[in-house]
Amino acid sequence: MSTVFRNATVFDGHSYLGAVGDVVVSGGRVAGIGDDAAPVGATVVDVGGGLLLPGFTDAHVHPVQGGLERLACDLSGLAVDPVAYLAHIGEYAAAHPGPGWIQGGGWAMAAFPGGLPTAAELDAVVPDRPVALVNRDHHGMWANSRALSLAGITASTPDPAHGRIERGADGSPAGVLHEGAMDLLSGVIPAADDEQLYAGFLEGQRYLHSLGITSWQDAIVGAYSGMRDAGPTYARAAAAGDLTATVVGALWWERDRGVEQVADLVAKRGDWSRGRFAATAVKIMQDGVAENGTAALVEPYLDRCGHATGNSGISFVDPARLPSYVAALDAQGFQVHFHGLGDRGVREALDALEGTDPARRHHVAHLQLVHPDDVPRFGRLGVAANIQALWACHDEQMTELTIPFLGAERAGRQYPFADLHAAGARLVAGSDWPVSTPDPLAAIHTAVHRTSYGEPAPAGTEPFLPEQALPIEVAFAAYTSGSAWVNHRDDAGTVTVGAVADLVVLDVDPFRTPEEIGAARVRSTWVDGECVFEA
Repeated sequence: MSTVFRNATVFDGHSYLGAVGDVVVSGGRVAGIGDDAAPVGATVVDVGGGLLLPGFTDAHVHPVQGGLERLACDLSGLAVDPVAYLAHIGEYAAAHPGPGWIQGGGWAMAAFPGGLPTAAELDAVVPDRPVALVNRDHHGMWANSRALSLAGITASTPDPAHGRIERGADGSPAGVLHEGAMDLLSGVIPAADDEQLYAGFLEGQRYLHSLGITSWQDAIVGAYSGMRDAGPTYARAAAAGDLTATVVGALWWERDRGVEQVADLVAKRGDWSRGRFAATAVKIMQDGVAENGTAALVEPYLDRCGHATGNSGISFVDPARLPSYVAALDAQGFQVHFHGLGDRGVREALDALEGTDPARRHHVAHLQLVHPDDVPRFGRLGVAANIQALWACHDEQMTELTIPFLGAERAGRQYPFADLHAAGARLVAGSDWPVSTPDPLAAIHTAVHRTSYGEPAPAGTEPFLPEQALPIEVAFAAYTSGSAWVNHRDDAGTVTVGAVADLVVLDVDPFRTPEEIGAARVRSTWVDGECVFEA
């Protein structure tokens, strides 16, 4: 069966080609580009002046978790406002009666003073059932008094090694659990069962296909933050033929264990890899996030008066031991996928990657702060810079919860995408959904303009560090050929003869109206030349 895409302009994964004539797909591959006659009996897709480009690859995403949250109490699409959140939570509780837990997430720290909602606020709308809602960056959880009581969290409960309990003046838990403190609920909060995980996967995949995403790297395949390991879910979906995307799973590195877990990861890779799913990467979360003070920094955070504090963030894995762990993974053929957000966290990741095999295509994600001395190391080491471009803009979380605690010098070198590109780093891109929207076009818009499309910026702000904006071709390439490369898909991510026909059709051509990239919408998504989504 052949398909002909007609009246399209084309971005080929590296360059904008404009109008090139028909693009012919046959046998799941791009078979021809140009004005050749369509094969007899071919299906003709009239692109109508829109853009044809490679399917997007999201290089850092959590689709099963995102799908579960879409099916639960989902706050992510609401106004960043506590009144809206609490109203929705109350409505959800009324629509789902019974004594069971209310779970979900998607709330923004910027909605609350100091980024901290309280248990009392939840108690006012749901006083008699436990509620636990992760925030949108998934590094904190908002719990009501009933949930805290069931978990036995009291004023005498110590902070865990890798987390923090927000407390009132008397030491009692105030309602937010940061990082590893979320695990204090793990003994009482119900984890999704096999069928719920599968439903979450199916919903996550459906949603990603609707945004033109044909492939991804799941950035945590393992038991984390109260969620069960989704590795068996992917293996089941691949065996059943329900996995229509091509997926790399990054197996979770348990930070309380050492090099002995490498053998377990090798076994999981063998047990779960099949069909469209390859469990060939390992995720190491080296630090946290800036807005709650857990991103690892070279110099300490500041207080609101601009004075240095005693807090420089958290290195979740001992940096002295990290190189030996990475060497063991590299020797076993694993790609290492780091979470590195603060400049010390990024440096510790790069230090550990010194001497590893560039063929593994290791990468460091997030990169909010990269010390200037470390920018050229990405290109030298062959380590990809995995960017979450949507975050590189002015919003309340940036202006209220980040910039004051970094200070002007550090705040002025956040998300240095242009510097990384100029220094020879290979750029790949992802969303971190459900932390933020998985819409690649929204992220590409921000990468190019350093503003959030359709979202009002805080009063008096301009584009966020516009000197770090990327050219439009570079931004689109990061989300297509770049991310396909990091997933070892050398025959995908391009519109070239012989390439896998993973394609997306947009309703407009953003290269003709670059100021409106974020307004473009997906008309259809194709995997191996078969349509998996149509608007």
